[in-house]
Amino acid sequence: MDMDAATTLDKHMHPRPLEIICYHAEQCAEKMLKGFLVENGILPPKTHDLPLLCDKCIEIEPRFSEISDICDFLTAFGVQPRYPDELTILDEDADKSLTSIQKVMSFFKSLSIEENEEA
Repeated sequence: MDMDAATTLDKHMHPRPLEIICYHAEQCAEKMLKGFLVENGILPPKTHDLPLLCDKCIEIEPRFSEISDICDFLTAFGVQPRYPDELTILDEDADKSLTSIQKVMSFFKSLSIEENEEA
């Protein structure tokens, strides 16, 4: 739903709500990382720190290092947009957030396909 929200806001609202687009992109990645941890029997920490969550996923599956840079980029949008004086978000940030979350989704799909092939 966060991915759908981010893309819908991007396409249909003018001016684009950059902070909310970036926030939903971060939320999508966060929920996917936490879901992976839960799926592997680990209770995820209550945090919006995507690099920390990604590191926990890397402990289970080293290929998560492929998306660690994306997690570094997106993590700023989890909390800071709620405090407008602390973060300036540009059109380029929203564009990169949308591209980044598409890469994360593709990464998770590739993991899922490989798991199904091994089964």
